[in-house]
Amino acid sequence: MSRRRPVKVDDRFFELLDQQLGSERGAHGEPTATDFLLADLPAIADRFSTDFDELIQPIPGRPDYRASLSVGVLAPRILVTGVLDSDGTVTLLSVRMDFDAEW
Repeated sequence: MSRRRPVKVDDRFFELLDQQLGSERGAHGEPTATDFLLADLPAIADRFSTDFDELIQPIPGRPDYRASLSVGVLAPRILVTGVLDSDGTVTLLSVRMDFDAEW
C-alpha cells in the first residue's frame, strides 16, 4: 500500500484555474472554477497523494516534479503539475484544461 502524502495547492494554481474557468457559468453551462474544485480536484489531489512516484516526470533529472494527465468530470483532458517539498508535502503548481476534441 502506498503512503499518503499531504497535498496543498499553490496560489499560482488558483490563478491559472481562474484564467481557464470563470466564477460564473457560461451561456452554454460551461463549468466554473468552483465546479472544478468540487468535481475534479479531489481525485487529482488523491492521485498525487498516493501515487506521486508513479506519475509522469516532466523534467528529466528532477524526480521531485511530477505531472498527471487525466480525464475529468468537467474537462476531457486535465494536466496538473506538482512538486514534492522537502517536508514530504506535494504542492500542486499548475493546471491546464482542454475542452476541445484534440489537444
